[in-house]
Amino acid sequence: MIETDVIVVGSGPAGSSAAKHAALGGANVILIDKKSEIGSPKRCAEGVSIEGLEKLGIEPSPRWVTKKIEGVRIQTPDGTDTWLTEDEVKLPEAGYILERKVFDKHMAMDAARAGAEIRIKTLVTNVEKVEDGFLVFTESMGKEEVLKCKILIAADGPEGHVARWAGLRPAAKAKEMESGVQYEMCNVEFEKPGVIEFYLGSCAPGGYVWIFPKGDDIANVGLAILPHKAEKTAIEYLDDFVAKSPYLKNAQAVEINVGGDPVGGMSKKLYGDNILVCGDAAGQVNPLTGGGIISGMTGGMCAGQVAAQAIAEGDCSKKFLKQYDTMAHDELDHEIKRYKKVQEYLLTLSDEELNEIAHAFEGEKFDKISTTEIVKKLIKLSPKALLKLGKFV
Repeated sequence: MIETDVIVVGSGPAGSSAAKHAALGGANVILIDKKSEIGSPKRCAEGVSIEGLEKLGIEPSPRWVTKKIEGVRIQTPDGTDTWLTEDEVKLPEAGYILERKVFDKHMAMDAARAGAEIRIKTLVTNVEKVEDGFLVFTESMGKEEVLKCKILIAADGPEGHVARWAGLRPAAKAKEMESGVQYEMCNVEFEKPGVIEFYLGSCAPGGYVWIFPKGDDIANVGLAILPHKAEKTAIEYLDDFVAKSPYLKNAQAVEINVGGDPVGGMSKKLYGDNILVCGDAAGQVNPLTGGGIISGMTGGMCAGQVAAQAIAEGDCSKKFLKQYDTMAHDELDHEIKRYKKVQEYLLTLSDEELNEIAHAFEGEKFDKISTTEIVKKLIKLSPKALLKLGKFV
């Protein structure tokens, strides 16, 4: 049996961040992923904030940045557009569109350079609690193996099998799990290149449609829905949108991505004796946008740092590991909880009400582009929003 200090299951950005920081803290770390290629297939629109990367100390690289975001377009059901571009507002350093297949490898390599051992194409089939840690049962290329660790970090995505096996409650209820589908397409036409586009309303019940540019004529075109609010499947809604969009009349899909996105907020149980949960598995996702790269990596960083401290001090009890819960909530609650309120408010709006809000936005000036700025303006313009979101800021 191979024994180590920390095992991280899942090498997405959250898991690699956890492995990196645990290794930097002096722990012996094994990072496990079931895929044969880290980062593939992607399940993400690939947008990320520059501020978020800077806060995590990650320098952008032309290897994994495909496009700098140059503005935002929001369209409501009647075709009314709200444009937030350099023509209308002074642009901050807003964000990038990534190539996740490269970015995720970059993050895993960072973990390896910090000292973590990486095991790819290794499926975790079960975990078992023992007195001083966890047994992790794996299968790779027909070979079964049992590993033992003092701390197990579950970063295995929205399905969260590891946390369930360990007896922790899953992050999202079924009704709070969005169903997402996306095409990567070429021959896409853009009215303003570099602008990320959002389409609201019944075209994607409970979510929205997005077009995120990745190159001259390349974009991620996708949507997410809440199935209990929908009358069709996610792929049917997406195909309907693509068929009607004038910007996609010549577009061709070269890749399809599908997956769930937990938008119910952070899990109530992020830790236990010898275990921590981070990333999508912990619901560390913005409930409004569905974005989880930066928040998941932040949760992973906190988990890795606390795991390393626990190993150094010889105390892997839930009492000691509770400080991860405190750190994660301190770092992420402000964003997750307030955007959860905005999401719940938007779910109450009909297509007609969305159109009315868009008409009220016409002629409004914005100081800068950010989700917070848009919500502030929404509260100012809509009495219903003021009533529901008055304490947002």
